[in-house]
Amino acid sequence: MIRPRPARADYSSRRAPRGCARRGRGAAGALAAAPLPAAAVAPTLVPGFDRGLPQLLGMARPLVPSSQKALLLELKGLQEEPVEGFRVNLVDEGDLYNWEVAIFGPPNTYYEGGYFKARLRFPIDYPYSPPAFRFLTKMWHPNIYETGDVCISILHPPVDDPQSGELPSERWNPTQNVRTILLSVISLLNEPNTFSPANVDASVMYRKWKESKGKDREYTDIIRKQVLGTKVDAERDGVKVPTTLAEYCVKTKTPAPDEGSDLFYDDYYEDDEMEEEADSCYADEDDSGNEES
Repeated sequence: MIRPRPARADYSSRRAPRGCARRGRGAAGALAAAPLPAAAVAPTLVPGFDRGLPQLLGMARPLVPSSQKALLLELKGLQEEPVEGFRVNLVDEGDLYNWEVAIFGPPNTYYEGGYFKARLRFPIDYPYSPPAFRFLTKMWHPNIYETGDVCISILHPPVDDPQSGELPSERWNPTQNVRTILLSVISLLNEPNTFSPANVDASVMYRKWKESKGKDREYTDIIRKQVLGTKVDAERDGVKVPTTLAEYCVKTKTPAPDEGSDLFYDDYYEDDEMEEEADSCYADEDDSGNEES
């Protein structure tokens, strides 16, 4: 006598809990539809394998936020092929979200020879949200607060705010990166925006200097004093600050295995490919920060 086989349970007819998007089958489809932090992802229990759950959990790889991957690529690129005007490094090797920055004052400007230290703090959802930038070096500038925070549109969240006077295209968007931020800050040093000052007194001084065609030197004298003061930090950190265009316009390649490294050029990554020399620089440099006769 042939006994009928028991009917198999049909798991495909079960509905997902309310609030969960369904895409594909099982936990893989749910994760593809709505990624969660590693701490929030519960392991899927497979029938008959509950005894081996501790081993499965021990072998599981934690989910890495996409922001970490993006920051790792940016840091690697900027250290292997530095950009003129600044250097970057991690404050702590175990923290990709906290960078130390050194900005060099452009030659032929009042900031020439300056060594300005700053910090970049990245949010967990970078590059969809902008990082926070703050100067550690004391700065006297119309668009820099006493705290060192910089008032610049590229660091503002991508929201439509008609009262700010900024166009949405001027604000942060995910196509921006550390390079565009720091080059924008360097440009801002020589070209302040006096229409929305963060330091009113510095803005007034800058306007007097501009309107007097360089005869009123109160603003520039303060800048030069601050630049001279940064030499102490540069000497303490063992940094040679570029003072000529030839030094400022870096042309670098990936260090060979037997080559040494310096403070900002640590051979943090292994790469056998030699990078081509970078030939970008300020070919058409603005002279708005130059001395005027």
